[in-house]
Amino acid sequence: MRILIKSAKIEDKRSPHNGKTADLLIEDGIIKGIKKSIGSTGIKKIVEADDLHVSPGWFDMQANFCDPGYEYKEDLQSGIRAAASGGFTGVALSPATHPPVHSKSQVEYIAGKVSGKIVDVYPVGALSHKMEGKELSEMYDMKLSGAVAFTDDTNPVMNSGLLYRALLYAKSFGGLVISRCNDCTISPGSFVNEGKTSVLMGVKGEPAVAEEIMLVRDLFLANQTETRLHIRSISTAGSVELLRNSKKRGLQVTASVNAYSLALDDSALLDFDTFCKVNPPLRSKEDIKALKNALHDGTIDVICSDHRPEDEENKKLEFDLAAPGMIGIQTLYPLINMHSGLSTAQIIEKIALTPRCILGLPLPVIKEGEKANLTAFSPGMEWILEEKRIQSTSKNTPFAGKRLKGKAVAIINNGQYFAEPA
Repeated sequence: MRILIKSAKIEDKRSPHNGKTADLLIEDGIIKGIKKSIGSTGIKKIVEADDLHVSPGWFDMQANFCDPGYEYKEDLQSGIRAAASGGFTGVALSPATHPPVHSKSQVEYIAGKVSGKIVDVYPVGALSHKMEGKELSEMYDMKLSGAVAFTDDTNPVMNSGLLYRALLYAKSFGGLVISRCNDCTISPGSFVNEGKTSVLMGVKGEPAVAEEIMLVRDLFLANQTETRLHIRSISTAGSVELLRNSKKRGLQVTASVNAYSLALDDSALLDFDTFCKVNPPLRSKEDIKALKNALHDGTIDVICSDHRPEDEENKKLEFDLAAPGMIGIQTLYPLINMHSGLSTAQIIEKIALTPRCILGLPLPVIKEGEKANLTAFSPGMEWILEEKRIQSTSKNTPFAGKRLKGKAVAIINNGQYFAEPA
């Protein structure tokens, strides 16, 4: 297959062509030419758009495709379609399935179903057996079978001894532990930020300290064990400051923020919209300002979608009964393009390069002779997220029908090409 990308600005700091506007010719999955102008005679697939850019393929470090067990919400194939539509050529999958991905057989099940697809799908193994936080999972066996990290997803590891042992065990074979910080004894079952909004809604709130006090513990254990640790879904200003200070002290800690946490504050919940009920909850405008500053100064390393499909039976309920989470892999880029304040180069760092570095995966590079793992996108393109555009099986997003700015135009990976129909 021959594909020509026309007049695209190259966004890849590792490429000798970084910052240049050029044509790119891809043949049989390899970048064959990068020149100011390449003729299009005989080429059937041509990628063109106003304000076109091209970067290494984007990578979402935190998504849930619900397979096995919850295929009525999403399955691996619909998840891959949604990822491709959102501009992603790689995804790390949450282990929160049924059963959870807590053994090598579940890792191998996922790996077998996604082999050779246009989107590279990497299983993340559960940290504890059944994600119950009581005993360690088969971490090393899962690592050998292809698991790229270990987490209990949104379940915080309340047992400090278990997390301590997990960090030491992961260190012995180069594994990565990912932690969600939330002291459930302080915020039992709450999905609204504690503050003015929770008072106006008349619901119990989740205080910022619930995240921050658990983060203090996790950072202390990472320091004690001298082990790498990734903190997922950072959401408060206090957490940002704790992370910033820890990095200054040289801790091997990285962190991510969810894209919706930059775009929506807790006032979005005042009408009890269950599509805005997420975990961690939407926070205050002051928290969002701190998160954005942390992205700019490198305190927060990665931006994720936290793509979490839920069917209508779990979402269209009274607020207290509805499941938390929203789909987000198709809206990640426009949300951060519109709300993060980051330059395009900084965005690519956060959604293409750093996630792969943290997980120890190969980095694509835009250079002649290299494998084509590319995302073509337009930061200036405005579009509406119509329901027919939503590729996920579930439709739980507050951004349906909203005008967005910034869109993936096409992806190329594993010798395959995807462009969403107009």
